[in-house]
Order: sequence, then structure tokens, then C-alpha cells
Amino acid sequence: MGRNQHVSPHPKGGYQVKAAGATRATKRFETQKEAIAEGRRIAKKQKTELLIHNKEGQVREKDSYGHDPFPPKG
Repeated sequence: MGRNQHVSPHPKGGYQVKAAGATRATKRFETQKEAIAEGRRIAKKQKTELLIHNKEGQVREKDSYGHDPFPPKG
């Protein structure tokens, strides 16, 4: 199983997709929209989670593409 994917602002501008615990970005993009699309593609392929961070670094959105230990009731 792969590692969760994080979309966050890149220190040198734009946005990055970075695996949890990685020291370097997987890929860097001009827009957050492009980074989210790539992060989602990787997360689906690896059956992990995608965490999208705002400009302050806080998680603003989370999507799970793998086994969810707490599925929604309903």
C-alpha cells in the first residue's frame, strides 16, 4: 500500500504533490487545481488518502480512495 498524498503550497511558488513522510515533492504545479488532479490520480492508484492543504498549511479537504476504517453510516 502507498503513502497518503498531500497537496500543499510549494515554498518556491505554486503547489506540490508530496507523499506522506517524503522530503521532496513528487511533482510541482503552477495551480492548485493541477496539483489536486495529479494527487487524486496517485491516491486512487495507490488506494490511499488525498489531503489538500490551504495556504496556511492546514488540511481543508480530505478524500479517501482506499479502505476506510470509518465508512459513513447511512
